[in-house]
Amino acid sequence: MSETRGPDALEAHLMAFARGEGHAARRIIAALAPRLLAFATRMLNDRGEAEDVVQETMLRLWRAAPDWRPGEAMVSTWAFRVASNLAIDRMRRRGRQETGADAEAMIDDTPGAVERMAEAERRAALDAALARLPDRQRQAVILRHLEGLANPEIAAIMEITVEAVESLTARGKRELRALLLPMKEDLSHD
Repeated sequence: MSETRGPDALEAHLMAFARGEGHAARRIIAALAPRLLAFATRMLNDRGEAEDVVQETMLRLWRAAPDWRPGEAMVSTWAFRVASNLAIDRMRRRGRQETGADAEAMIDDTPGAVERMAEAERRAALDAALARLPDRQRQAVILRHLEGLANPEIAAIMEITVEAVESLTARGKRELRALLLPMKEDLSHD
């Protein structure tokens, strides 16, 4: 069997899964799960909850597979929309009590420990700043600048116009800059 690639690859794999071809599920998971997990982790600032969101998203995808209408929506867009909605629902349920970002670096004597600690500190600062953004701005900024999705795809995921995506990402970037600027010297290293 030839390897399916490109924007229609996930749809082809989903259709194969619906026909009972189990290998297709592995390909979909390999293509989508890491990106969905990164997105959900940043949205929720909690990896455990993010893993639950990804698992629920994939379960919903498997249930939708038999009724999937080819060409109607991109599988990745559909999956990000579901993950977004699930993450937002979780944030609302917990009353937006953000848990804060963990710096996962540990002090050790191995070469590069200082660089790893500095990178972990920068990541933690970014995650903490993202957590302070309004939900929709955070969602748009993560999808655009951390997941690398195009504005039209983000618009489809968020069910808004491309212009609204541009506005949300611009406002989110300005707010992030304002939040991170006071920490600039602390977060930079030589």
